[in-house]
Amino acid sequence: MRILAAGCAAAFAACAFEANASCGSAFCLINTDWSAQGAWVEEGVRLDLRYEYIDLDQPRSGTDRVAVGQIPRDHDEVRTKNRNWVTSVDWTIAPAWGLSLSIPYVDRDHVHIHNGVDGKELETWHFRSLGDVRVSARHELVASREDPSRIASAGFIAGVKLPTGKFDVKNGEGEEAERTLQPGTGTTDLVLGGYWYCGDALADTSWFARAQVAMPMNSRDGYRPAKLLNVDAGYRRGLGRDLAVMLQLNAHWKGRDSGQNAEPEDSGMRQLFVSPGISWNVSQNAQVYGFAQFPIYQSVNGVQLTAKWSALAGVSWRF
Repeated sequence: MRILAAGCAAAFAACAFEANASCGSAFCLINTDWSAQGAWVEEGVRLDLRYEYIDLDQPRSGTDRVAVGQIPRDHDEVRTKNRNWVTSVDWTIAPAWGLSLSIPYVDRDHVHIHNGVDGKELETWHFRSLGDVRVSARHELVASREDPSRIASAGFIAGVKLPTGKFDVKNGEGEEAERTLQPGTGTTDLVLGGYWYCGDALADTSWFARAQVAMPMNSRDGYRPAKLLNVDAGYRRGLGRDLAVMLQLNAHWKGRDSGQNAEPEDSGMRQLFVSPGISWNVSQNAQVYGFAQFPIYQSVNGVQLTAKWSALAGVSWRF
């Protein structure tokens, strides 16, 4: 049972609370959230630290890949590298109740070509900054753990994304980055979702599914981010005492941003990814894990940057 719980925990983190890809702001869309799997029911605290790499270097229009500048815009998107550090703390207050805190730190490079009256001008940004912090609570509604071959759990998640990240970052020339590129949205968003989990401790296998929506509750400085929907499903199988392999499907839907500082024509997308992963229990209370993510389907409004692949690695401790 303890091995099953330790192996499952790495498979379920909401690496991606949001993904704004018009300019290239992005978080990984792999689910590693403690609350999604229901295996940890003992009271206590868990700490998770992960690193994400998302290189958005492929301009896309609809479902088609396009060349830089192929479709005229005020500025032609070239590339954005996202290197994110995400620290998550999960506190199980009681078997049916838990609280989670997620703190992202963004390291981002962005390049685009501005098409001005004086011709083309290459513009770049590089910044490291705190992103938007998320606080959430979960409540387990259904649980079954008497039979180790039929462990099951289901519940709901509710929380908020706080406007802790900057939304007015400028480059060395004093040019302010587009809002979708900024470390934060400047808005407070409501997060609601539900999860389902089942597992067979004797066979060391488990399955999960989760759906989560984020809805902005206000606008800030002429910008209102779109609603987001993430749906995840996954499978895990243990290979021996400490090693496990995992496979996820991650679906993401984002509407169009709005406001005078938004780019509604170039925002909004539908995406589906497959994400294989692996985890290793270093000790009874610590583990490391890694995932790669590959797009199966990508459709964007207007012209936006997308990634050919993404990856993350992390370590988790249980106290």
